[in-house]
Amino acid sequence: MISMRLARHGAKKHPYYHIVVADSRSPRDGKFLERVGSYNPMLPRDAADRVKFIEERVKYWLGVGAQPTDRVARFLSDTGLAKKYVQRATPKKSAPGAKAQERLKMEAEAAAKAAEAAASAE
Repeated sequence: MISMRLARHGAKKHPYYHIVVADSRSPRDGKFLERVGSYNPMLPRDAADRVKFIEERVKYWLGVGAQPTDRVARFLSDTGLAKKYVQRATPKKSAPGAKAQERLKMEAEAAAKAAEAAASAE
């Protein structure tokens, strides 16, 4: 599978990324098919040179079936080269399990009944 992703370059604590088209099995900074752009996160968000693309090559690779990563897809949608990026839903890992939710529901019902009984006793 061919992916369009970021390959990190630059010095320590001064990142600079090349936007490359590569086989998804190759290492992040390893072999790639073609370099189609660059991303400099050290520049301000409104700088024109922050993200650059070679537009005709990006369109070609998207037409061939290259899948952009989430970050690259966001860059493409910001520049208008691809459809609007929709962020993937993240799972709720911090939510309690099914048994714990059931126990909390039972405790809430019991507390509601106790409050109702106390209100009717008065």
